[in-house]
Amino acid sequence: MPLKSVPEPESRAERLRGLVLGSLVVIFLFSTLLAFNLLQTASLVMKPISQTAFRRFNRLAANLWWGWCAVLAEKLHGSKVVMSGDDVPVRENAIVVSNHQDMTDIVVFFALAREKERLGDLKWFVKDIIKYVPGVGWGMQFLDCLFIKRDWTEDRDAIQGVFEKILAHRIPVWIISFAEGTRLTPEKLALSRTFAEERGMAPTRHVMIPRTKGFVATVQSLRGHLDAVYDITIGYVNGVPSLWQWIQGHVRQVNLHVRRFPVDEMPEESDALAEWLMKRFEEKDRLLDYNYHHGVFPPPPSA
Repeated sequence: MPLKSVPEPESRAERLRGLVLGSLVVIFLFSTLLAFNLLQTASLVMKPISQTAFRRFNRLAANLWWGWCAVLAEKLHGSKVVMSGDDVPVRENAIVVSNHQDMTDIVVFFALAREKERLGDLKWFVKDIIKYVPGVGWGMQFLDCLFIKRDWTEDRDAIQGVFEKILAHRIPVWIISFAEGTRLTPEKLALSRTFAEERGMAPTRHVMIPRTKGFVATVQSLRGHLDAVYDITIGYVNGVPSLWQWIQGHVRQVNLHVRRFPVDEMPEESDALAEWLMKRFEEKDRLLDYNYHHGVFPPPPSA
């Protein structure tokens, strides 16, 4: 079942410290983000002259601002992302498939992407409404993110257009997909379990049944450009934090488990790719069950 929320600190002094530091962090990050939005808008003058220069500038902007998010959590609050599983290479092109519990999942990715020098190359599958949000949404429009409306017939042409651009310009990417399609809640998990049982599938306890169409289309469209698929499982320890709790420094540790699958070794047919993704989420369910009982992900079989 989904974890409960992270409890607030019992110490009044710790709560006050979090409130003060969190407020300062929000002011700094949001003000600088709006400044970056202005610079990104100004960068449009580069686009007719050199699309390469336009992309490089916006990659740099994303790398810098997202990097601040990662560094502030680590240095200011001592928040730690404990990584396990496969040690993936630096600067690979990849699809990153993950479970999704809260907005803090996004910040957790920053630690791994920064270490593997792909922070500025993140391309997110996100809800279409996000692009209208000041700051984050405005900035993502300059990064070739994939804004979707949850209707594949409406989304397909726009997504294929982004894929064609990536292929034509050989754009470095980590494409991030929360394949469950939404954040996990008890109500949504119950619906997912009913869906699975009605179709003769094994119901899961800690993840929802993934939506496969976007994943299949991404692998098939970008197969010649991608090196691997990263199957990432995010496991919280003492509860799932809100983004505000993360910013205040109330989260000390998050566990992140990575498995790397070379694209050349993956199935090519749509049904086989969909089944492959289903199996990954069955594995995530088992990994999370272990994490919730032991506070860590299991060691590799050879250990």
